[in-house]
Amino acid sequence: MFKDRHPVLIAAFWMVGALFSFMAMAVSGRELSADFTTYQILFFRSLLGVFLIGTLVAYSGWGQLRTNRVGGHLMRNIAHFGGQYGWFYALAFIPLAEVIAIEFTTPVWTALLAWMLLGERLTLPRLTALFFGIAGLLLILRPGLETLHPATLAILFGAVGYAMSYIQTKSLAATETPLCILFYMTLIQLPFGMIPSLIDWKTPELHTLPWILVVGVTAMSAHYCMARAFKLADATVVVPMDFMRLPLIALVGYLFYDEQIDLPVALGAGLMLAGNLINIRAEQRKAPLRSQALTALRSPE
Repeated sequence: MFKDRHPVLIAAFWMVGALFSFMAMAVSGRELSADFTTYQILFFRSLLGVFLIGTLVAYSGWGQLRTNRVGGHLMRNIAHFGGQYGWFYALAFIPLAEVIAIEFTTPVWTALLAWMLLGERLTLPRLTALFFGIAGLLLILRPGLETLHPATLAILFGAVGYAMSYIQTKSLAATETPLCILFYMTLIQLPFGMIPSLIDWKTPELHTLPWILVVGVTAMSAHYCMARAFKLADATVVVPMDFMRLPLIALVGYLFYDEQIDLPVALGAGLMLAGNLINIRAEQRKAPLRSQALTALRSPE
């Protein structure tokens, strides 16, 4: 069906799947928060994920799960679980659009952590992206004008957790397959959610089962769709599509939860998007130069 289509168009279809997955995951997380703790929601998510990813691994080969980097997987998933906890906790207390907008600060923290931990250079475009990102965050939070809800701080720290997990993922990707990383993600995070859940366990009732299924399936489908989109199109195409999550989730919040669309949140997210695009454009311009330099080094002349 899609073999004669332009790759960017196919990437757009995958991003539609990612956007709907993220929105469905946010709504299901909000609905489940009325009945379950955040730990229990994360436990259900990981439990379904183990079966879904396990099925894919069984189809593509169990050999890819052999690893000498258990410590790296553990570090990644401690950070990622913290990010997930902040995200799902915040869904219960603050507007959906604010959760997504603050989550978009993840590239800011990723650049800072890569500079501090990996020694990556903070180039002018990266510094520009940092400036726009922090300015956007301040516009969203408006410190001093309003009392910050603890859930706001939770998603802010969650974004830092996501950034730390992205850095560790970059390291793991050199030796591990994506399915290997995802499988250990669900397997390691399963007890992280299960053990605290047992302290205040609540048996799911029939009306919660569809939401549990949605949160488990969309958690996997969102990342799978984004990975397929990035494989087909440049980040300059995919990232603006991802930022469409904000107006879409704001519309969902308005229609289903009577949440008002906050102009400062939208403007702050716009600043973050502008900074990201400036940085991505600069990285793309450098890529051909690096390729030319490598070609020259390999040339026998």
